[in-house]
Amino acid sequence: MAVFRIFFGLMMVYNIIRFWANGWIKTLYNEPSFHFKYFGFEWVQTLGVYNYALFIICGIAALCVALGFKYRIASIIFFLSFTYIELIDKTTYLNHYYFISCMAFLLMFLPANAYFSIDAYQNKNRHFATVPRWTIDVIKALLFIVYFYAGLAKLNSDWLLEAMPLKIWLPSKYDIPFFGNVLQQEWLHYVFSWGGMLYDLMIPFLLLYKPTRKVAFFLVIVFHVLTRVLFPIGVFPFVMIVSALIFFDASFHQKIINGISKLFKISEAKIQNNITSSAYLFNSKMSVVIVAFFLLIQVLLPWRYLAYPGELFWTEEGYRFSWRVMLMEKAGYAQFKIKNSNTGSQFLVNNSDFLTSFQEKQMSTQPDFIIQYAHFLGDYFAAQGQNNIEVYVESYVAINGRLSQSFVDPSVNLLKVKETFKPRDFLLPFGDEIKGL
Repeated sequence: MAVFRIFFGLMMVYNIIRFWANGWIKTLYNEPSFHFKYFGFEWVQTLGVYNYALFIICGIAALCVALGFKYRIASIIFFLSFTYIELIDKTTYLNHYYFISCMAFLLMFLPANAYFSIDAYQNKNRHFATVPRWTIDVIKALLFIVYFYAGLAKLNSDWLLEAMPLKIWLPSKYDIPFFGNVLQQEWLHYVFSWGGMLYDLMIPFLLLYKPTRKVAFFLVIVFHVLTRVLFPIGVFPFVMIVSALIFFDASFHQKIINGISKLFKISEAKIQNNITSSAYLFNSKMSVVIVAFFLLIQVLLPWRYLAYPGELFWTEEGYRFSWRVMLMEKAGYAQFKIKNSNTGSQFLVNNSDFLTSFQEKQMSTQPDFIIQYAHFLGDYFAAQGQNNIEVYVESYVAINGRLSQSFVDPSVNLLKVKETFKPRDFLLPFGDEIKGL
């Protein structure tokens, strides 16, 4: 638990520094005049220049988690601040950011500061107690869900039979030293597709089984380092590598603790000044109930797509928050038209007047983005004095190398469409079939 806390916290500190250094706080959260909101979280607003302060708070909280200093407060602040940042604009949604929020939520209920922490050192008069096994098992359970569901999601005809979208992505990496030419080979695209599917489905079992654990961890390193080289997905590969250490026995982690102690000259006496695990649990029974319910949600939520008709990749109803990692290459075009219902006069919207290029790219392929943006345009032009406004869109989308198809019914006034959990009947049918889960 101590090793996981340290490495996870440090990875999050690095992630915050990375956002700051690349100028993403400004480009993603400060500069856009409009932000796309998650359904039910429309109240989450950008803080403008104070977004920098929010990132500083998040980074300090992550460092305190790593050090085990005021851990309970720090873990809560980190979860709230990091999740708030992600809720500002759903344009930035990535599975690995969702994973971080999920793991941060769990850490609020786990005694990860019970050993080798500043909290433990400052509570010298308290005796050591081993942490409950379930507090470690829940971390393993979340990792199991992430991997296994990612593998199940790859059991579809595009991924396995067409090697899509890897057949599109890998050839674009021609400039990678030594491997660029090999990545052009079609057979390799299928090797990566099938290998990725088998890896995701099998790796949690191989990590759980002690005789295969070391080999499995080696595969974890190879897989995620390769993923990091090929795709720009930030710190996620490294987070998954250090998280997989949780599957090893306590003796292995003790060696890591000893190595850290030797590096920073921390005496054995300071290590052994520990606190009871129960001292930092809100309520042990309540924690078990909350964590169990949270894991149940993670097990059930990815299956919600079965309640909707149509092709999942087309409608994206139930696509997010289901560990569907890098399954499709979706490109689109959306031209919005503002019409006066009384006079019939109309004009076209220049999306770049309101959206960044990144936002426009995301909006043009995702139905909920299109509806939200249409309502924003309606409100904006109404405030400019336009009357009897109707908003229409001419849109086309291409999925995994297919020819583009008309996406949204161009005869539907989008201002009459509300974002709900109901099926999106304003979309035109998908002209193909993607078989599988």
